[in-house]
Amino acid sequence: EERLEALANAQRRTEERLEALADAQRRTEEQMRALMETQERLIERQERLIDTVGDLKGRVLERTYRDKASAYFGPLLQQLRIVDPYALEESLRASLSAEEFYDVLRLDLLVCGQPRQRPEVPEVWLAVEISAVVDQGDVERAQRRAEHLRRAGYRAIPVVAGERLTRGAEDETRKHRVTVIQDGSVSLWDEALEAWTTRPNGE
Repeated sequence: EERLEALANAQRRTEERLEALADAQRRTEEQMRALMETQERLIERQERLIDTVGDLKGRVLERTYRDKASAYFGPLLQQLRIVDPYALEESLRASLSAEEFYDVLRLDLLVCGQPRQRPEVPEVWLAVEISAVVDQGDVERAQRRAEHLRRAGYRAIPVVAGERLTRGAEDETRKHRVTVIQDGSVSLWDEALEAWTTRPNGE
């Protein structure tokens, strides 16, 4: 009987230890879940912060390009002026759908003038998209909005401006002859001018 009781006591102690281990494992799993949730929240906050910083930098750049338009675009255009797309409402609405019209209104910057080095080329309109990091979406928007303007009768050229370009954006600008202004330096201007001013409006 003593031996059986000792075995029973040993079994109880073993079960208690197993239960304690199970409790410890549950607590560890709960702590791990809590840590993972905290990590996910931190990652989400970091992503939101990155997006916010990117948006702020983009807005600052937009203002910089607008305030210093003559410095950025003066070497390209003479008789330069910044135009509010809404000022073109009558002609835009006559040629575009409502969706296309509002798309043009979302342009970051619209600049017009006569090409400085090409006096034989009439006035052109620069449809400018500005972003700290220019990606393919920025290139596509500049091109699409320039095409809307062209359909409304404006000799528009797509332009992207920013601090740097993604590899995909670089490829798209070369492929579609989209002018790039990066930290004040200009590329693909002659190519874009040639491609877009010799193309009939609406194409």
